[in-house]
Amino acid sequence: MTMSCAPTHHDVLVVGFGPTGAVAAGLLGRLGHRVLVVDRLNGIYDKPRAIALDHEIFRHFDNMGLAEAIAPHVEPFSASEHFGVDGQLIRRVHMVAEPYPLGYTPSMVFSQPPVEAVLRGHALSFPSVRAALGVELVDFVQRSDRVEATLRNADGHLQKMTARYVLGCDGASSTVRQIGRIALEDLIFDEPWLVVDVRVNQEALAKLPPNSAQFCNPARPVSFLIGPGNHRRWEIMLLPGEDARQMERPENVWSLLSPWLMPDDGELWRAASYRFHALVAANWRNWRIVIAGDAAHQQPPFIGQGMCQGLRDATNLVWKLDRVLKGTSPETLLDSYTAERKQHVIELTGKIKAIGQSICERDPAAARRRDAQILDQGGGKPLEITRQEIIPPLRMGFLAEYVGAARGTLFPQPMVLHGGLPCLLDKITGPGLRVVLDGRRSDLSSLMALCAAHPELATTAIAPSGTGASGVLEETDGVLAGWFDRYGVAAAIVRPDHYVFGTAQDAAELDDLLRDLNARLHDQPDPNFRMENTA
Repeated sequence: MTMSCAPTHHDVLVVGFGPTGAVAAGLLGRLGHRVLVVDRLNGIYDKPRAIALDHEIFRHFDNMGLAEAIAPHVEPFSASEHFGVDGQLIRRVHMVAEPYPLGYTPSMVFSQPPVEAVLRGHALSFPSVRAALGVELVDFVQRSDRVEATLRNADGHLQKMTARYVLGCDGASSTVRQIGRIALEDLIFDEPWLVVDVRVNQEALAKLPPNSAQFCNPARPVSFLIGPGNHRRWEIMLLPGEDARQMERPENVWSLLSPWLMPDDGELWRAASYRFHALVAANWRNWRIVIAGDAAHQQPPFIGQGMCQGLRDATNLVWKLDRVLKGTSPETLLDSYTAERKQHVIELTGKIKAIGQSICERDPAAARRRDAQILDQGGGKPLEITRQEIIPPLRMGFLAEYVGAARGTLFPQPMVLHGGLPCLLDKITGPGLRVVLDGRRSDLSSLMALCAAHPELATTAIAPSGTGASGVLEETDGVLAGWFDRYGVAAAIVRPDHYVFGTAQDAAELDDLLRDLNARLHDQPDPNFRMENTA
């Protein structure tokens, strides 16, 4: 659409229509908010950039009603095998075993262009969401009750519009971040790499490793990823003195790929040089300006969490922004966005950096010491870890005052029986603020009575088949019963983004927890979460 078709006032102006912006716009549209999305490009970039997602993100896609549309473009992420100086297997990174804790394959690979098309289509399916493509943000000014923005289309035409909030999802060189005077902090990682995507001929696939791999060779570290179908990706470290642009030339790319493929083995889909950075915004919100995705953080890609982090930003922010826009929570609720997401990004980036620095060791003697240490950690065998244990919980922000069991972790999603048929729990409860109770408890009626005093919270009791009281949902695989037993709790309050606000061991603790939640939703949050707002 053109800018002239759009109303001049919206609840939210989303700048950037990549995955993060599209998910944010879709979530806001479903909640009924008036959204304008602008993007300087006229269409979807037709080559892959992100390649990995995880079960937390797919859970949100399912909540949005998009799982079936996205599933054809997604496959399970194969185990990643790390090979040392002498080509020996030193570490294996794989997935947790079934039954899967969130109900989906924990790690996946996907094809970005068609998935991005699904996300855009979903956002634009809501009558309150409009898009202006080929349009860029030029400037904005913050007022007490709105942001006044200036947009420019490809013809140079300028148009003024206003929004209550501006959400910058406009990438690493974010215009929103720059105009909003939001600084970046350097987390100290800067390496030149070449990313190569190939559509491999069917007969040549057998030449390639059967699993994704990290070749931790000090002569030239290389990552190999198995994408959907015949898509294969190499991430190749560039060495001192190599010109990044020259290395993108097809003849140089095929030379680098020669240990695996020859030019007639496939189609070179993309070759792009990058500097793998570790950066995070000092503050993710400046009053009515908020940033997300690569605008707020950049991290090396070694465990495929770049896009996942951006979509976590969107799902973290939108439920809070929804409450503020509707007037059911004070604006200070948004302060928890930076507190939660910045800490999470810094902690995960630290783990990614450690993996990256291990992979990128260029000194042969140090690399051999690394190999020996990793094998020693595995008891003399290749070390086995899961991708899921690398992802940290939330540790601060909109969480219960009492730091109890499972606080800040992702709440599991068991398979339950509904009308005699199995389905995932979210299909019944939805993704709102909710209380989930252990349906095996002898004090279940007391727990239910406490929750009844908070009708805005959906309450569900769940137990394995044959172990709960009447009216209790039955789960089929014991995932949630095992979770309750592991943490020794009777109840959990779960946020719309599926993170656990807090847990309770009994009715007295649940009463305290409900009071704490109510205070944080409707009153002033902890002053520690307040941030300086500058125009």
